[in-house]
Amino acid sequence: MKVSRRDFLKLSGVTVTAAALSSFGFRSAEASDYKSIRISYAKEVTTICPFCAVGCGIICHVRDGKMINAEGDPDHPINEGSLCSKGSSLFNMMNVYAEKGESRPNTQRMTKVLYRAPYASDWEVKSWDWALSEIAKRIKQTRDKSFVGRNGSGVTVNRTPALAWLGSAMCNNEENYLFHKFARALGIVNIDHCARL
Repeated sequence: MKVSRRDFLKLSGVTVTAAALSSFGFRSAEASDYKSIRISYAKEVTTICPFCAVGCGIICHVRDGKMINAEGDPDHPINEGSLCSKGSSLFNMMNVYAEKGESRPNTQRMTKVLYRAPYASDWEVKSWDWALSEIAKRIKQTRDKSFVGRNGSGVTVNRTPALAWLGSAMCNNEENYLFHKFARALGIVNIDHCARL
């Protein structure tokens, strides 16, 4: 079938007009029913994508304490609403899809602290309070053992070469700034960020 330029423009105009009219309410009641929207009555929570160091913004829709949707944040200056394939799959970190297509919690997701003592073969379930105090205790022990007040020339350096700090792309600039100040206050000189790796 041969279509002239004039016929193509007529056909395009009819298609655009039909699409415009369908968006003005010439649809069935079910399709325009606001209650059928999956994210209705959900709270919007903004966050940063945890996958890489770009720091894209994501909007998570939360209802009854559960994430029901995740999408790019159009107001974020880095990604302006677009997401890569990893960021688009953020919802699947927390949920998986059953055979009929409904989502259910991901059973592979870690939700508790597992600890394996040195030379042990089994993991123990511990509380978050125990984990935080244990991490703090070990950081202090390592810092106290390896702290260098003065170098070989007698210059005050106040540092520890036994600890390292790695920044996170999941944190925003202000949070990483505070973490950097905290690491410097501990005397850590081995500081890096995953954006550089």
